[in-house]
Amino acid sequence: MAIYKEPATNTWRVIYRYTDWTGERKQSSKRGFATKRDAQAWEREQLLKVQAEIDMTFASFVELYRRDMQARLRQNTWQTKVHIINTKLIPYFGNRSMSDISPKDVIHWQNEMMGQRKNGKPFSATYLKTLHNQLSAIFNHAVRFYDLKSNPAAKAGSVGKKESKDMLFWTKDEYMKFADAMMDKPLSYYAFEILYWCGLRMGEMLALMPGDFDLAKGTVSISKSYQRIGSNDIVTDPKTPKSIRMVKMPDFLCEEIQEYLRTLYGWDAGQRMFPITKSYLHHEMDRGSKTAGVKRIRIHDLRHSHVSHLIEMGFSAVAIADRVGHESIDITYRYAHLFPSRQAEIADKLNIEREK
Repeated sequence: MAIYKEPATNTWRVIYRYTDWTGERKQSSKRGFATKRDAQAWEREQLLKVQAEIDMTFASFVELYRRDMQARLRQNTWQTKVHIINTKLIPYFGNRSMSDISPKDVIHWQNEMMGQRKNGKPFSATYLKTLHNQLSAIFNHAVRFYDLKSNPAAKAGSVGKKESKDMLFWTKDEYMKFADAMMDKPLSYYAFEILYWCGLRMGEMLALMPGDFDLAKGTVSISKSYQRIGSNDIVTDPKTPKSIRMVKMPDFLCEEIQEYLRTLYGWDAGQRMFPITKSYLHHEMDRGSKTAGVKRIRIHDLRHSHVSHLIEMGFSAVAIADRVGHESIDITYRYAHLFPSRQAEIADKLNIEREK
């Protein structure tokens, strides 16, 4: 290890050597420190990270967390984490030693988050829950892999609540009014037709390519998802392994898709059929809802509307889950209030069974 001043720039430079986790000897350096103390502090943090000592600062541990986790997560998921870490966690905990952060410190941070405003309004309970979960995930990683004694975020307890179970739905009649309003823009119309009648996630629909359709069999293969990250179009694996599925389309939708594909003259089989963004769809949702005179719902609520329609038609949770790429237990839990109650039928059968 060496720290010395560079006369040409009147700044300090650090050079140090270390053995990494593979046993290989390496050397690292950094220039431009204004003072020797700054250089020494940086050197100490680098050595702590290499040795995985939990006395390092929260900001330094986040670098380890990034190294360990970024490749394991979908790019858009990681981008969401980075935004929360950089704007809500590091400003508060960044310079604190991981081992010194206490449940009391976490409670103080929670109170500060609860007092913050966005566009004049406090953070929603769902967002507060998301912030706490991210903080807890970092400490859990430190406990599991870097010998931190305990997770102070877990001890402090959570704030906020999970995503609201309240969902908005369109009935079939409401959707049909909306669809009529969309017919002046074929690209928008066909995109919403797929979302409503197949129950796809928005990213799944935006990733569709002509080669995903087998119109002879009336199926569409769901195997990827589209994300717009920064200025880049990214096509990734779908949300979960269960999301990879084959969806059978009704005959009228097959005919509509065939008609739409005819308009894509010269379109490559591997080219996105709907070269639009989520913001475009949000704008069209606003326009169509207003024109049709129906309540404005989220685009994701079209998926809920599809599930609601299938429940009303009498399909089981297992069949619906297979179609929309969920676990059946998730369908049962999230949409339990929509399934017809069979309590009276159960009681009657138990009476009969008792008398046997």
